[in-house]
Amino acid sequence: MSTTKLTINRNGSIKIEGDIEIIDCEGNTYGLEGRTTLGICRCGLSVNKPFCDGSHRNGFEHDPVAFSLPPMKTK
Repeated sequence: MSTTKLTINRNGSIKIEGDIEIIDCEGNTYGLEGRTTLGICRCGLSVNKPFCDGSHRNGFEHDPVAFSLPPMKTK
């Protein structure tokens, strides 16, 4: 399995790099036309959702800081 890297950008999108396939809620595949890097909207303002179009520049603010999730629950 190849590695896909997600970077949570400061005041912006989620950058995805690697072998990417994106599926909508109906099971349809988005046509990414060979892209191996793209941005996913986090602010909700993009007119091209789920992809980032730069609309966050108008005031979306979030300073991501990495942290560890609690252990996974087991039965």
